[in-house]
Amino acid sequence: MLTNKVALVTGSGRGIGRAIAVALAKEGAKVVISDLDGDSAARVGDEISALGREALAVQTNVAEEAQVQEMIRRCLDRFGRIDILVNNAGIVSTGPVTELSVETWDRVMAVNLRGCFLCCRAVLPLMMAQRSGKIVNIASVAGKRGGGLLGNSCYAASKGGVIAFTKGIAREAAPYNINVNAVSPALTDTEMTSGLTGKQRESILQSMPLGRAGKPEDIAAAVCFLASDAAAFITGEIMDVDGGLMMD
Repeated sequence: MLTNKVALVTGSGRGIGRAIAVALAKEGAKVVISDLDGDSAARVGDEISALGREALAVQTNVAEEAQVQEMIRRCLDRFGRIDILVNNAGIVSTGPVTELSVETWDRVMAVNLRGCFLCCRAVLPLMMAQRSGKIVNIASVAGKRGGGLLGNSCYAASKGGVIAFTKGIAREAAPYNINVNAVSPALTDTEMTSGLTGKQRESILQSMPLGRAGKPEDIAAAVCFLASDAAAFITGEIMDVDGGLMMD
């Protein structure tokens, strides 16, 4: 249980992020829902409030330092601390590198990797001061495979960066009793993957031993475990939640 823990989840207005925010709330956490779409964040906040849990919705572009700082300020003003940070906000890009614009590359890196960095950098001093905390970053099997499922080389590079960054800050944060891990999903049924053709989807599923796409709740369950005391001796881990795709 995460009773009275304060959790901040980025990109939690829909999809995997929403499932994570709701699951953390069901475990007893007070949840800050952060999303670029303020209306979506507010709806998830209402959903959590209906569960009898406290929630705060904050519209935030995690790629912008000033907005991240404002998000943290509002969280502290409301709840006074942050115990759990889930860096879920992300965007995907598809297509070959020869057709990739510099603008697209920079945008994907800004949201997926710089956003993770900015949020961790803002929250870590707070967790260090209280000598406790859990950080869970949402990576992707694309970061291990080099793309190939849904994202191209740009998306893969951003998620590969998240994986390496997770391990690096896990080492820095360990002396302060802070656990830093990542969850690496494969194909998961969300709005982001709804545009796949039947042929594309079937091709992906054939490579997954369990033979089905993940559900947002599958990813949320892994995050809840890593955010709990049951995972107190786990840090620097990249947990594949992928239907058996990687098995590394």
